[in-house]
Amino acid sequence: MGSQLTVRIPDELETQIAGLAKGMRLKRSDIVRLALERFVAESQGQDEITPYEKVRRLVGGISSGIPDLGESHRKHLMEKLKQRA
Repeated sequence: MGSQLTVRIPDELETQIAGLAKGMRLKRSDIVRLALERFVAESQGQDEITPYEKVRRLVGGISSGIPDLGESHRKHLMEKLKQRA
């Protein structure tokens, strides 16, 4: 491995890193290394994140209960507006 870097972080951040490390079964240094690698890659534009990637975990996470909402959105919108009038 390369060189060593010492960084002071707030206690709360250290607790969060320790929790992640435990949950992922990694060392704290591995978590920090992964975060730094991602930050550097994003800063240099090497790891472009698409808008979809930013919201991927949210897609399909909410259901309106209306099976044809995408196809008949205008009809459903007009019904809602009439109900409120």
